[in-house]
Amino acid sequence: MLAQYSFVDVMVFIIYALILVISGWWVNRSVNSSRDFFLAGKQMPMWVVAISILATSQSAATFLGGPDQGYRGNLTYLATNIGAFIAAMIVARWLIPLFYARNASTVYQLLQQRFGEGLKQRAGCVYLFGRLFASGARLYIAAIAVAMILFGDIAATSVLIAIAVIVAVGLVYTVFGGIRSVIYSDAIQCLVYVSAAIAVVVVLINAIPADVTTMYHALNTPVQAQDGLSKLSIFDWRIDFGASGVFSMLSIFTGFVLLNVAAFGLDQDLTQRALTCKNSTESAQAMLFSIVLLIPVMLLFLTIGLLLYVYYQRPDLMLSPETDVVPEFAGQTVTVFMHYVLTTLPAGIKAWVTIGIIAAALSTLNSGLNAMSSVIIEDLLKPAFQHRGTIISERQWLQFSRLSMLGVGLALGAMAALCFYLQQYSDMPLLSFALSVMVFSYSGLLGVYFVTLLSSRGTPRSMTGALIVGFLVPLMMQPYVFGLDIGFTWQLCCGTFAAICVAGFPNGTSASRA
Repeated sequence: MLAQYSFVDVMVFIIYALILVISGWWVNRSVNSSRDFFLAGKQMPMWVVAISILATSQSAATFLGGPDQGYRGNLTYLATNIGAFIAAMIVARWLIPLFYARNASTVYQLLQQRFGEGLKQRAGCVYLFGRLFASGARLYIAAIAVAMILFGDIAATSVLIAIAVIVAVGLVYTVFGGIRSVIYSDAIQCLVYVSAAIAVVVVLINAIPADVTTMYHALNTPVQAQDGLSKLSIFDWRIDFGASGVFSMLSIFTGFVLLNVAAFGLDQDLTQRALTCKNSTESAQAMLFSIVLLIPVMLLFLTIGLLLYVYYQRPDLMLSPETDVVPEFAGQTVTVFMHYVLTTLPAGIKAWVTIGIIAAALSTLNSGLNAMSSVIIEDLLKPAFQHRGTIISERQWLQFSRLSMLGVGLALGAMAALCFYLQQYSDMPLLSFALSVMVFSYSGLLGVYFVTLLSSRGTPRSMTGALIVGFLVPLMMQPYVFGLDIGFTWQLCCGTFAAICVAGFPNGTSASRA
């Protein structure tokens, strides 16, 4: 265990963990209520929130998935930012002002005013189930890196132990700190792992003897082009409804717009961060600024994958007068980046990049912990106790919030273990796998919110049916159910359309209650 690292490297890891714990305690010494715990008193600076949104939406999925995508694919994932920007403008224009006008602490409280407490709770439960899949998938991806660090492999036992380590460390500083410590630690961790990625790019460029022009030609005309595309392709205009076409432009203007509307406006994981700003204007600015920051960060990690392709797959370019030995990689594709980090990076930089990987892993976990706990407390437990007339002090609610976060951490660990076996079965690229699991909860929520905000139709019963149908339709499209090859963006489109049809079928009244 940790055989690749010196004693000094291990001490650096311990110091980094202590900094996270102490900073989490320091910024949250004045937390006195569950609302402060989940919304930080709505006093967070816009730029810090923007970085936190960036870190939450990317983190480990990008740190490992970006190089994986660049190594075996191309740059088409970069074009998905077009869909993200369109979606962020939609959310900033219509949804964010609603949250602030109605003083909502979770996105599902908007449903309560029209359809009653019952539907809000059911929507919260659907979110929890879907977010459990999504955050569990990202935690699994983070565990791949940690397993490589600790054991040098991604065997089942190694990955399961890595999951337990990430959950334990993440809980220590998140349970006591709340959203304020999550946001500040996200900002710190984002700076750490981005700077680490820059260091890797610099080392790789210096390690490849070929000049920039030669590398450009090699990437533009790869030996084995994926679907006939250059590895430098950004825009894919093909019509492909299969899994290989999820990053095509048609998919970006449809499924990715829907995916990001749900992520920014209906997923408590990201929306909660936006709601910590002072007002709706700063909240919208933080959301849009996060996408501006995302583009160069995403390109950075994809570039690592492209350079690794040259490093391992183009021995003709790696030969030089100084050496006739070329690097080789024969492991699983998902481990290519970690293999390079652990076997090739020089001392010092290796520890730095490893800390960046750990930072991405923890950023992946803490966002899900706080967001899911806020829904459990604000949307499920508080209304239940108020309905019974039970009086609970704010200090007690704060303790319940921390206990719920502990339970969420254990559940996420279990889901990450399940995702290990699902991804091994499908052999789906890490980025696609991380994005695809969100479809299960997003389809129904999108259908419910579209009908609620854009029409006067629907009843509590039809909305509940829409949430169920929105989950079942993508489930039936999975390759392990009927053997279908349908990209997750098209699964989302179909699931959302079906949910809209079910939610708006009866011409209900907004006064209906469940």
